[in-house]
Amino acid sequence: MQIPTPFYYVDEALLVRNLEILQKVSAEAECKILLAQKAFSMFSMYPLIGKYLSGTTASGLYEARLGAEEMGGETHIFSPAYTQNEFDDILTLCDVVVFNSFAQWDEFRAKALASGRRYGIRINPECPTGKNPLYDPCVPGSRLGVTQDGFRSDLLEGISGLHFHTLCEQNADDLLTTVGAVEKKFGKWLHQMDWLNIGGGHHITREDYDVDALIGCVKRLRDTYGVTVYIEPGEAVVLNAGFLTASVLELVRNGTTTAIMDASAACHMPDVLEVPYTPAVIGAGKPGEYAYEYRLAGPTCLAGDIVGDYAFPEPLKRGDRLTFCDMAHYTMVKNNTFNGMSLPTIAIKRQNGTFEVIKTFGYDDFKNRLS
Repeated sequence: MQIPTPFYYVDEALLVRNLEILQKVSAEAECKILLAQKAFSMFSMYPLIGKYLSGTTASGLYEARLGAEEMGGETHIFSPAYTQNEFDDILTLCDVVVFNSFAQWDEFRAKALASGRRYGIRINPECPTGKNPLYDPCVPGSRLGVTQDGFRSDLLEGISGLHFHTLCEQNADDLLTTVGAVEKKFGKWLHQMDWLNIGGGHHITREDYDVDALIGCVKRLRDTYGVTVYIEPGEAVVLNAGFLTASVLELVRNGTTTAIMDASAACHMPDVLEVPYTPAVIGAGKPGEYAYEYRLAGPTCLAGDIVGDYAFPEPLKRGDRLTFCDMAHYTMVKNNTFNGMSLPTIAIKRQNGTFEVIKTFGYDDFKNRLS
């Protein structure tokens, strides 16, 4: 079966490979690993993921509901601020609710304590380790997490855990640096806690990731403070397991030869423009590696709807299919219908090599987002 382009697909065998690595970490470190749905919310895969992980984390009510309904296990939530009209529903769905400030905790504390759930405070160790300030919650002036100066030990009644999330696509060395800062600034309160969530951004399933260092770090935290440790990766769950296939619609020669595709950077892979970065394309290389060079671009009116410059061993022509790598995380969850662009079909490449279409989109999906 040839699926009409553009379409995303998740390779089930590659996903299982990642899940087996995460399950190994969970077993050896005796910790719990949760799927961060902000990166990947393809719930048709949740039954499979749920066989390996302990549950999901959410950034808001709708993600919490999706995780609770489609995967089960534990459901955790963190938001910079909760609203009164959603909090009752959150309490019915979530096992753990993490607050961004003691002011928020104080506002909802009476209602929270009556529900019997578990509650935590997000902390900010003020230890920036990322390369891009856009993704580093520890930069000066960050709105995320309580700093050491703002920590309220007088409001800890009912708080059973602490949460920090400071990494983005990073290795275990940055985790070790961060943990050192956390222990220095918050260690005396960690001894009072039942659990510690060390957040996401751990590139655990990347080939060069130091898994042993992560396991050692988690074991030491668990043994030192007597806490259950949670990790909540999103990207690492589906790293290199997803793809986006597009077709060449037209070739424009204007100093540079541009291949206009039916997939858009702005609409279908927005992190290409936001980060920015240039994704790999199967069979292509960097400019200079092959004889035929092209700029790959989308069909929207945005002048900067450009994926990047590539080289190919053979000339491109209309109708050629191009497959972009590592397109499962932060693609489906962030795509949009700017210019009335259709959303790509979603499919799964099963372990036996067959493709299964999970969902298609049309005009109604565009229209019903509007009014």
